[in-house]
Formats: sequence, C-alpha cells, structure tokens
Amino acid sequence: MTKPTLSRRGVLKTGAAAGVGLALPTYLSAASHSGFTNAPQGDTVTLGFNVPQSGPYADEGADELRAYQLAVEHLNGEGDGGMMNTFSSQVLEGNGIMGKKVEYVTGDTQTKSDAARASAKSMIEKDGAVMITGGSSSGVAIAVQGLCQEAGVIFMSGLTHSNDTTGKDKKANGFRHFFNGYMSGAALAPVLAAQYGEDRKAYHLTADYTWGWTQQESIAAATEALGWTTVENVLTPLAATDFSSYIAPVLNSGADVLVLNHYGGNMVNSLTNAVQFGLREKMVDGKQFEIVVPLFSRLMARGAGENVKGILGSTNWHWSLQDEASQAFVKSFGTKYGFPPSQAAHTCYVQTLLYADAVARAGSFNPCAVVEALEGFEFDGLGNGPTLYRAEDHQCFKDVLVVRGKENPTSEFDLLEVVEVTPRAQVEYAPDHPMFAGGNLGQCNPGA
Repeated sequence: MTKPTLSRRGVLKTGAAAGVGLALPTYLSAASHSGFTNAPQGDTVTLGFNVPQSGPYADEGADELRAYQLAVEHLNGEGDGGMMNTFSSQVLEGNGIMGKKVEYVTGDTQTKSDAARASAKSMIEKDGAVMITGGSSSGVAIAVQGLCQEAGVIFMSGLTHSNDTTGKDKKANGFRHFFNGYMSGAALAPVLAAQYGEDRKAYHLTADYTWGWTQQESIAAATEALGWTTVENVLTPLAATDFSSYIAPVLNSGADVLVLNHYGGNMVNSLTNAVQFGLREKMVDGKQFEIVVPLFSRLMARGAGENVKGILGSTNWHWSLQDEASQAFVKSFGTKYGFPPSQAAHTCYVQTLLYADAVARAGSFNPCAVVEALEGFEFDGLGNGPTLYRAEDHQCFKDVLVVRGKENPTSEFDLLEVVEVTPRAQVEYAPDHPMFAGGNLGQCNPGA
C-alpha cells in the first residue's frame, strides 16, 4: 500500500493502493470547472513532494525534502527568503504563489517506479496537488513524468541524471533543472585525459537502469574520443549492496581505470569494495590504477569516507561556491538544519522557485500557461550562473562542476573540492543529438 502522506496542515492523507493501473479517465474527476486539473479554488495551493524516503537513495531524498520545506517557507514569506532575493526574476513576493499560501504533501518513492507512480497518483487524485516534484532516481523521474503528462499537471523533476529524462522520454509537462549524463561526460573527460593521460583502458560497472545506461554511454563516448579504450561494461542490480563479485574480475581484465556508474548507496558500497580489493594501490603496465565516479555528491562522499580522497567526478552544484545566490541558499539551509545542502537539495529548491515564478509570470496555474512561461526562459541568480530552460526539450543548460575528493578535509562536510567550472558552451548539444533521439515532447496537457 502506498505510504500515507502528511499534509502541511498536519492532516494524515492516505494514498491509493499501490499497483492500481492508471487510467486517464480517473483524472476527469480531478479537473475543475476552471479548465485544468486541480485548479486551486480557495486561498491555498498544494504541491506534491515525492522523494525516496527509503531505498538506496534515501539520503538524497531526505535532503530533497528539507529543501522543499525551506522553499515553501520562503514562498510563504517566512525565513530570510534565500535565493528569492538573488533570483533575476523578481516577481515572487513572499505571499505564497499568486497570493495563495503554499501547502504540501509528501510521499515515499522507495526508489521504485511503481511505488513512485502510486504515490504521485494519490497526491494528484486525493490531495489535489497542482504540481509534482521529486526524484533521486531517473527511473522514478521518468515514470512520474509520464504520469503527470497523462494527469495534466506539471512535473518539476528533482535529481534525475539520465539522458532519457529530457531525451527519448521527454514530456511537454515535464521540466529538468539538473544536468545529465552527456554533460557529465563532456565536462569530465577532458579533465580525466589531462590528469591520467589519453592512453587508458577503462572497466565500467553500471547500475542496470536508465540512468546507468545513459551515463555509461556518455562517459565512454567522451573518453574514447580522447583516446581511452573501454575494456568491459558490466551491469549491476540497483538493489545490490555487495559488489565484491563484480570487482574481482577487474583485477585480471587489463584495465587501469574503474569507472563506477553508480550513485547513492550503490556507489558507496562499490567504491568500498574496490578499495578493499586493493585497486587504488594497483599498478598496470607502469600506470597507477585510478577510480572515477562520473556523478558525485557530498552525501556520497560522506558515506564513502576516506575512500573518496582524490577521486574525480562531476556535480550539478556545490555548497562551497562563492556566488551570492549559492551563499544565500547555504546560509538559509544551514540556519534551518545545521549543515550545508547537497546538490539534490539545491536543484529541488530551485525547481520549486522556478515553478512558482512561472505561475506568477503567467498569471495562472494552468499547466499550459506554466509551460509557456518556462520554455526558453533565461535566468540567473539561482546558483549555477546564467541558465536557459530550452524550449525544445525542457532541459536546463548551465555551467557544470568537475570535483575531486579532498585529501585534507577540514570538516565532515568539506569533502569535495571544485577542480574546474566547465562553461555551459562546452556541455551543450543539439536537440536532435543521437543520445537524445527518439522522443517526442508532444503537447501540453491541462488535464481537462
């Protein structure tokens, strides 16, 4: 059964039973006379925060939820306003969204697509959510994005890094602020070649779902273009906790680099096993063996402990950035929770503000008006520098960070250092790039 959700008002709201198939006509009852699904009728508006509160990405989900709650406070005029003060679009006034107080319901995706769809379905049908947001698994994000398209509500994805989210599985009602696998490869490969040389043999371990597949494809293509050879790519189950049986074959493969296309708890466990097998001390044909983690986060670095030192990867944002917006967010988040936010927290906070801003600029909660306001929207002051929400695929384009595990951290949070800020132009690609082909954005669905 879907986990009950708790509204902002403190009322326990139970969801629909998990496993019930989605039929489009069920949403007709949710559509109001105003012409779109869950049009707010009173003095409040409800948002749905759908995050992994259990499963391998639960740490990311917890931080996402913290950020969502902080965003709601700021939208409602509580706290110091955070990045509302630095956002280049100055239409948010701290009086909710279009004068309606923001309330929210939460759900547990369990890092499972079926559970995530059931949770989002309940938020829309039972709780009247006009926008759904969340993530930490691209499989979950793609599933929920498809549901929101059918339901006629906006989906502002949280942490989702698969190329497919804004590639073959893109939807008109869905938007992604987070970067993707292609961008990680484009930013990271030149740094890897400069640090480790162009004559390298890479062995990949890859999470067996949409994110892992597209991340591996992206990093392999980017490194091979600079002279690397991909020796092997082995798929691993998302539910795996012990990767010893996958690490052992690396020793005799002839590879001199291990690429861990893993995230969250998977990466922590696979990196730990790799270190236990002595890979970090291994020499291959006179070359020091190296380990690469294409998608990094502070939360993963904390989980990996000493093992993360010196390891290169990419990230969407980092709390040590010194721009005014990043520091405003770090201050707000740190004041409320006592520690700095993760990249997952950052993208979720930003997505919430971007949705509220689009509604305010459009003068309507109608999802088609929101789509029009977001497509081609250029903005600044949200921590990533000048950013474009591209109309053709609803993907944000901005600078990408290459980071490395710090050798001498000064605290339990100071675990990554920014090696390079890769300019947006280096990670951009055409909307019809082969890695993103096969999808059709389609038309906005207002749900009524």
